[in-house]
Amino acid sequence: MPTATPEPAQRLNADRLGHRADFLRAQRGVRKITSGLTLEACRTPDGAALEGHFRVGFTASRKIGGAVERNRAKRRLRAAAAAVLPLSGRERTDYVLVARAATLNRPFDGLLEDLAAALAAAHLKLSETKTGGRS
Repeated sequence: MPTATPEPAQRLNADRLGHRADFLRAQRGVRKITSGLTLEACRTPDGAALEGHFRVGFTASRKIGGAVERNRAKRRLRAAAAAVLPLSGRERTDYVLVARAATLNRPFDGLLEDLAAALAAAHLKLSETKTGGRS
C-alpha cells in the first residue's frame, strides 16, 4: 500500500509591481541585505491586495554594470523568486528584489539561500510592526 504524501504548502500567485510608487513604498518598508541581494518588503495597500496573491518587483542599478549585466542580474533574481516566493512568501505583501554586485557571480543555490534567509527575517520584522512593535 503506498504511503500518503503530505500536502504541499499553499502556493501563492505572484503579481508584478509596475508603478514607481509601489517600489518607493517597499523602499520605506523592511529592508534585509544579504551578500547576493537586497530584499525590500511591505504590506500591499488594501486597494491592490488580492486573496492568495503577493506582488514582486525587480531592480538593478547602474552600479551593477551595463545593460547586459543588469538584465542578467534581474533574470537571476526572477528565477530565484519563482523558486522561493510562491511557497515562502506571504499573501498581501509586496517584495522588491534589488540586485547587488554579487548577484551576477553568486552560485544560484547561494542566491536561493540568501532569498530564503532575507524572507524569514523580513517576515519576522513585518510581524513585529504589524503587532505594534518598533521597526
